[in-house]
Amino acid sequence: MAGLQAQWDFSCDLEVDYESEENASMVYAALDVDKELQPDKVKRQMSVSNGKLIVHFEAVEARFLRASFSAFVDVLTLATKTIEEFGQGMEL
Repeated sequence: MAGLQAQWDFSCDLEVDYESEENASMVYAALDVDKELQPDKVKRQMSVSNGKLIVHFEAVEARFLRASFSAFVDVLTLATKTIEEFGQGMEL
């Protein structure tokens, strides 16, 4: 479909403070392998800075943004709970 350009009109940012570069990096590594299922409709960029996981989402429609954000928060919660349960005092 030549000539059709996606408009990334919807965006949101998420920042989670793990108070530890190691924990933030572990969550980043765990979640980075899950790519967006519809990269032509949703983009996600992640980074780690000062012990925080920073995530930026952009989407062509609000419903794609909501679905992507919601699914991401679900796996983020699981990864965070795993680190809380097993990560304390672990040697990396």
